[in-house]
Amino acid sequence: MKQRTDIPSPPSSSSALDAGQILRARAKALSRPRQSAAAAGASLELLEFRLAQECYALETRCVQEVYPLKDLTPLPCTPPFVLGVVNIRGRITPVIDIKKFFDLPDQGLTDLHRIILVRGNDLELGLLADVIVGMLTVAVGSLQPALPTLTGIRREYLKGVTADRLVVLDLDRILKDPKIIVHEEVEI
Repeated sequence: MKQRTDIPSPPSSSSALDAGQILRARAKALSRPRQSAAAAGASLELLEFRLAQECYALETRCVQEVYPLKDLTPLPCTPPFVLGVVNIRGRITPVIDIKKFFDLPDQGLTDLHRIILVRGNDLELGLLADVIVGMLTVAVGSLQPALPTLTGIRREYLKGVTADRLVVLDLDRILKDPKIIVHEEVEI
């Protein structure tokens, strides 16, 4: 009768101890959160725009479209950052002047202004932009935390800053802010 050589012999007491240590080390290594290759190389597709001579960006996953500023109807009894409403293909959409929301200097309205239609957190609204610069893709890992020069309300809504000083806004946080919802009832 031939004996198979690929079957290991029963472990001795010292090799059983080594096997337990190996298993514990493996369990510890597997229990650590790991970065997948996709997450390590993840990127954000951004829409870059200008507000008061500063460059900002939003993730395109939240952006529906960019629309020229025209036929704006002001709304009385609203906070200063609510610019008014526009009718876009039969849908009445509120427009927020993000410069006023962030306490940035206002330079008045021109024909170059655009409305960035965004959707998120069960809201759909327009954000006023001075100029649309374009689209770009940045690596998530390249975003840096807030710069010391960015103070006030902007820091709360910051996703990060690129090496080129492009401020990436966190639209989800902006849309979850209770100040963005205007709910006033008028008594007649």
